[in-house]
Amino acid sequence: MGRASLAVAVTAALALVGACGGGGGGDGNDKDGNPTIGLLLPGGGASRFGQFDRPLIEQRVKELCPSCPAVQVAATPDPAVQRQQLEAMITRGVDVLIVAAVDPELLRPSVVAAERAGIPVVAYDRLAQGPISGYVTFDGAEVGRLQGEGLLKALGAKADGAQIVMMNGATTDPNAGWFKQGALSVLKGKVKIGKSYDTVDWRPENAFVNMRGAIAALGAHRIDGVLAANDSLAGAVISALNATEVRPLPPVTGQDADLAAAQRIVKGDQYMTVYKPYKSAADAAARMAVALGRDEPLGSIATSTVDNATTKDVPAVLLPSVPVTVGTIKDTLIKDGLYTIDQICTPELRAACAKEGLT
Repeated sequence: MGRASLAVAVTAALALVGACGGGGGGDGNDKDGNPTIGLLLPGGGASRFGQFDRPLIEQRVKELCPSCPAVQVAATPDPAVQRQQLEAMITRGVDVLIVAAVDPELLRPSVVAAERAGIPVVAYDRLAQGPISGYVTFDGAEVGRLQGEGLLKALGAKADGAQIVMMNGATTDPNAGWFKQGALSVLKGKVKIGKSYDTVDWRPENAFVNMRGAIAALGAHRIDGVLAANDSLAGAVISALNATEVRPLPPVTGQDADLAAAQRIVKGDQYMTVYKPYKSAADAAARMAVALGRDEPLGSIATSTVDNATTKDVPAVLLPSVPVTVGTIKDTLIKDGLYTIDQICTPELRAACAKEGLT
C-alpha cells in the first residue's frame, strides 16, 4: 500500500471509530472508574454481531457503568481494516478493548501495541493472539458436537455408512478448527466424509462454489447430509443444492440462529442450527471490560482459563449452546425474545408455521 493510500485508510479508520462510537473518547488510564471501552467486531448491520452482540454489549456496559462514555464501535469483515481500526482506537486513548478478531494472527501486532499502551484486551467470540487479558466465547467443541449429533439424528437409520459433505469455516479463525474437531468427534467412524472444505473468509459465495464442486464430484444423489459450520454457509449450501435441483434436499446443519436460518428450518430446507445465547456472552464481556478498566481482578467473572500462542492461563468464560430444530424454535428463539412469531412466520411461511404449531 502506498503512503498516500495508507494515510487515507488510517484517516478513514479514525473517522469510522468516531462515527460509530456515538461520541466520547478515553484519555488513557481512567482514574474515576468510568473507563472508555472500544469494541471491534468482524461484522455489523444484518450480521449477528450487528444485530445482537453490539447492542447487548452497549446496553450492558451502560447498566454496569452509567457514567462511562459511550462505547466506541468499529465493524468490518476486512482483517487489514480491522487492524487499522484497532490502532486508531489506541491513538484515541480508549481504556479497554473488546475485540472479536477477523484474523487473530494478523491482528496480533496490534494487540501487542495495545498492551504497550496500557490498554487491556478482552478477546470476544474468537481467541485473539497476543497478550490478551480475558476471553469470552461459546464452547466451540460443544457447538461442533451439537451439529454432528443433529446431523446423525436427521439421518436416522441411514446414518451408518452415509456420505456427507463438511463445509467448515475459515482456517484463519481458530473457532473454525474448534467446531470441526467437535463435529468429527461425533461423526468419525459413523459416516463417510465424501468432501471437506475450509471456506475461505467464511464467505457464502466460496461455500456455494465448494458445494457445486462436491455435487459434481460425488453425484447429486450421493450426498446424504451436509455439516455446514454456520447459517451463512448453510444458506449457500442449500442454494447450490437447489441450483443443481437436488431432491429431496439432504439435512443441513448451521450455527448462529440467523433469522433466515430459522425460516429455512420452518420451511424444511435446513434441519437445525445452534443457538448461542448472545446476552450471556455480552454480559460477560461487558463485565470483564468494566472490571479491567477499573483495575479490578477477573476472578469473580472468569470460570475457566485458556492459553493462546503467547499467553498462558487467560481468564475465560466458556458458555454453553443450544441446538434448535423446527420443534424447539418456540421454546428457544422465540421464548428468549430473539425473534417474534411474525418475524419468522412471513406470509409465505404461514402454512408451514401453522403445521409446526408456531401460529
